[in-house]
Amino acid sequence: MAFLAVAAVLALPACSSTDVVRAPVEATIGQQLIDLKSAFNNGALSSREYDSQRRRLIDSVK
Repeated sequence: MAFLAVAAVLALPACSSTDVVRAPVEATIGQQLIDLKSAFNNGALSSREYDSQRRRLIDSVK
């Protein structure tokens, strides 16, 4: 009987989770501008797309 009690106690940590769940963090406007510039520099955006998205981000702060 004591063996079952010890086995049950030892098995408990295996049932728990130590994973930390974090809420998504929204990037700051500054970080978004840096990411946008990086995408433009890497050729993922045209200058027109870059200017449009940059203006949208800046206007969202006003």
